[in-house]
Amino acid sequence: MEDIECIESLVIDLPTLRLATNNFAEDKKLGEGGFGAVYKGSLPNGQEIAVKRLSQNSRQGIGELRNELVLIAKLQHKNLVRLVGVCLEEEEKLLVYEYMPNTSLDTFLFDSEKRKELDWGKMFTIINGITRGLQYLHEDSQLKIVHRDLKASNILLDTAMNPKISDFGLARLFGEDQSQDTTRRVVGTYGYMAPEYALRGQYSIKSDIYSFGVLILEIITGRRNSDSYNSDQSVDLPSLVWEHWTTRSITDMVDPYFRSDSSWDEILRCIHIGLSCVQEDPVDRPTISAISIMLDSGTVPSQPPSRPAFYVEMSGNVDSGMYSSQSYPGFVNESTAKSTVVSPNELSVTDPEPR
Repeated sequence: MEDIECIESLVIDLPTLRLATNNFAEDKKLGEGGFGAVYKGSLPNGQEIAVKRLSQNSRQGIGELRNELVLIAKLQHKNLVRLVGVCLEEEEKLLVYEYMPNTSLDTFLFDSEKRKELDWGKMFTIINGITRGLQYLHEDSQLKIVHRDLKASNILLDTAMNPKISDFGLARLFGEDQSQDTTRRVVGTYGYMAPEYALRGQYSIKSDIYSFGVLILEIITGRRNSDSYNSDQSVDLPSLVWEHWTTRSITDMVDPYFRSDSSWDEILRCIHIGLSCVQEDPVDRPTISAISIMLDSGTVPSQPPSRPAFYVEMSGNVDSGMYSSQSYPGFVNESTAKSTVVSPNELSVTDPEPR
């Protein structure tokens, strides 16, 4: 009943949202993902909003919708996106969020021109903000939340470029003493999924830490982790960064725009933290509170990072005992029921099936 009352207090009627978005006009569309489109709108009181309109055949069903509603309505933190309202009328499923004028982090990271708008100082502030939001989810809120889909496109930026973690449709609530869970339905994003989750369905707060590590390395290098899978070079981004780290040529991996910056200590510390987050064994990955301390105090992990999960030699040979990027299972295409290539890392994927 508490959950129902929590949702009912957020209900916005459909005519109001149709008016706010000019009946979901094409020129109001901010973007489109696996679950549907997002539109910019304005409520009668002048508040700007982003309306997530789930498509009729969206993979996000009532279960995920309720999950997102209940979780985000209860979570309040400056580094989490705020839910403004919900509408479930005439077969419409609409979630209304505060509008983020600078859209998502990926639009800056992977655009050579827009990336120049963010110097290292701003990037470091974004890393810190994501850390604080994740620490709230994992440790500081009354709930213990595993996000399960942390990635650049799910980090929204407000007017001041402060980051806010969004999209809690795949998030899971853990009990106070619970450390991990297992699912047969693996959901998330290729390139950000921890190996124990992608291959065995085991997820925990350390799965989020792995995703956060990939995100840190993407921020520093300006490269998508999926780029390596779409090129002739069969090595993933964490492996590529680690290879340069061990050969003392890490400056080659840092975005050229940062290389003239005076904050090398911060950059190298973040690389060290990022590599520690993508270790194969979840036990070897730091907690988010430990990461927060390292960022604030200028310290680094006590142990040097070993080869990351999915490590592949630069020559393309799979390192002994490690999973290669080629070992990822195929994913079910629900329309064809055949194993297909997984989606790139800007889209979420569901239901893996071994080849």
